Amino acid sequence: MGIFGRRKSLHHSDDLDEGKRLAKTLSWPHLIALGVGAIVGTGIYTLTGVGADRAGPAVIFAFAIAGAVCACAALAYAEVATLMPAAGGAYTYTYVAIGERLAWVVGWSLILEYSLACSTVAVGWSAYLVGWLQTAGIHLPPELLSGPHGGGIINLPAVLVALIITGMLVAGTRESATFNIFLVIIKLTALTCFVAIALPAFNAGNLEPFMPYGFASHEDGGAKRGVMAAAAIVFFAFYGFDAVATSAEEAKNPGRDLKIGIIGSMAVCTLIYMLVAVSAVGAVKHTELAASAEPLAYVLRSLQHPVAAWAVGLAALIALPSVILVMMYGQSRIFFVMARDGLLPKRLSAVSAKTGTPVLITAVTGTFVAFAAGLFRLDEIAELANAGTLLAFVTTAASMMVLRRTAPDTPRVFRCPAPNVVGMLAILGCFYLFLSLPGLTIQRFLLWNAVGFAIYLLLQWLRGRVVAVA
Repeated sequence: MGIFGRRKSLHHSDDLDEGKRLAKTLSWPHLIALGVGAIVGTGIYTLTGVGADRAGPAVIFAFAIAGAVCACAALAYAEVATLMPAAGGAYTYTYVAIGERLAWVVGWSLILEYSLACSTVAVGWSAYLVGWLQTAGIHLPPELLSGPHGGGIINLPAVLVALIITGMLVAGTRESATFNIFLVIIKLTALTCFVAIALPAFNAGNLEPFMPYGFASHEDGGAKRGVMAAAAIVFFAFYGFDAVATSAEEAKNPGRDLKIGIIGSMAVCTLIYMLVAVSAVGAVKHTELAASAEPLAYVLRSLQHPVAAWAVGLAALIALPSVILVMMYGQSRIFFVMARDGLLPKRLSAVSAKTGTPVLITAVTGTFVAFAAGLFRLDEIAELANAGTLLAFVTTAASMMVLRRTAPDTPRVFRCPAPNVVGMLAILGCFYLFLSLPGLTIQRFLLWNAVGFAIYLLLQWLRGRVVAVA
């Protein structure tokens, strides 16, 4: 056992008892919909404005850079997910390739990715709900629309949507995934309509100056500015394909379905994002875009298309919960596997005999998500979620390269091209994006993991005491 602790066998999932396995209910259409459902969401519907505030019209470059880093990470995920089709995603890959201690850090950081991503989307959904209702002449009490940071008490709509999605996941994975396909169709239709209306209104003058804050991330007026600062936040808009990897144990044909789900969802979403970003910043000034909590609907209203703005807002209200659904699904599977491995209380790994889903851990996850969504700001949550995701991408790319050396002869359904080059590009790109995050976000991330590792050491000590007494 090295510095990173013991490692799990590459084929550890083959030895699991039937009562500890998740039911195989998903096929590749479900997985592509899970990927697209997670990727296309708050990032493009709401963070487009935040990115424009940090980079100006060059937010288009920010989307391209974040997409390129995610593409490299997606290739690594596709290889390791098909190599070991077990639940747990980056946590499981790290446990097998590197060791338990780093796997714990990854699992702890994934709480930031999945749970806080759910909370971010819930807050974004709440903003669209408020805007949509106000256009209909309905005004909700401001105290119930934001947490203490905004002078309110709680963001009640964000809490309610998180709890409703929790109930859906408790009902069953296949049912939730099938409903998610319907939500994804609505979302893609709305974005297609947005591009069809906004792109013809493209005005080159709105792109000047194209890069007002420069390329590198830097402090400007108390905030991070520059293309890389924007990339570090709009990066949130791209991830979600890794949630497909967490479903590996529930895929009917993981060797085929996982690579289609991961790579297919990334390809579809990258094309959509570039079209939407160009349409948005070309149609209105980036300063106006930055000031709106619902930028796409704002663009359409500015172009004198109130009905289309109303429809896009409604589509966001209907479809954004699909992101919460997929991310909460991913988080519950991470917790489930950590509990099954003994790193969290074993009873959390209980699987419902009726639905084949981990009901208790899903309920716990949903409660945490609702709490964060009710009290915190969208940009702060998204930045911290990004930090956790970047670590997961780094360790997945590293795991792919390590397993190429330690298990070179193991058959691979999908082989990443130029694995060392792609892996290093993913790692270096993620580190650069991480360093481009606000300093306070980095400090919070390090503090979060310091607390997490202390909890790990405490749990190991308690486990050792129990074994010694027994």
